[in-house]
Amino acid sequence: MATLADTPVLQQPPHRVVGNDSRFFMVSAIVMTLVVVAGFSTQLAMGRSSFAAPPLVHAHAIVFMGWVVLYLLQNVFVATGNTVLHRRLGWIGTGWVVAMVVLGCMVTVSMVRSGQVPFFFQPVHFLVLDPMTVFTFAGLTAAAVVLRRQTGWHRRLHFCGMALLIGPGFGRLLPMPLLPPWAFEATFIPIMLFPLVGVIADRRRSGRVHPAWAWGIAVMLGSLAVTNAIAYGPLGPPLYNAITAGSPGAAVPPYAFPPPPSGPQVTGRT
Repeated sequence: MATLADTPVLQQPPHRVVGNDSRFFMVSAIVMTLVVVAGFSTQLAMGRSSFAAPPLVHAHAIVFMGWVVLYLLQNVFVATGNTVLHRRLGWIGTGWVVAMVVLGCMVTVSMVRSGQVPFFFQPVHFLVLDPMTVFTFAGLTAAAVVLRRQTGWHRRLHFCGMALLIGPGFGRLLPMPLLPPWAFEATFIPIMLFPLVGVIADRRRSGRVHPAWAWGIAVMLGSLAVTNAIAYGPLGPPLYNAITAGSPGAAVPPYAFPPPPSGPQVTGRT
């Protein structure tokens, strides 16, 4: 009788803590998804996105939006106790990241070589920024996969990686043409609010902050520092010249903000 009476007392608190934790990550995943959907929907509604974009741009959009869906589903599966589907979809997501890295870099290079960098970014900064963001996301995701048996680390590192990807969503909601030369920083600040909210949620839930937040935030801030160090350091101009050699982008100064387009501001031009 004593054994039976003790069992619920020992098991109930962990279940309750995990449940609250899972709900936080599921709600956060929904908010992140809404930011991305709202950003790109606004762009489409205002006529700034075109379905006539090159196939490479469409492939990039499908793969990156696919990850947003994967991330949302993974958190829903955990919150509803469907761990089998969570694990199976997790291995699909691992391969999905490879396609994201490849397509992310290809689209960036294509835009820089064609001289079609958004006019609120310096071309060399854009050239370094986008791949660095994708590589940092991939690194955080890889670490989360390696630490998948340590749930606290796993979901928080995934969270930080996903937060990096919602920058383009915020960028389409903010008045970016009015923000140079701080356009990138203007999107980076709201991104950082997400892990900071995670820190606050941990503190309120248990009185402790999981160390994964410190690592995730440090990596995110480190990506910003490395991006600026490369773009505005001695490596920036040679890298830009090598990438744009023999293309229309070679005629665009690496540190000059391109003039706004004379026609409609449509992304994904050919």
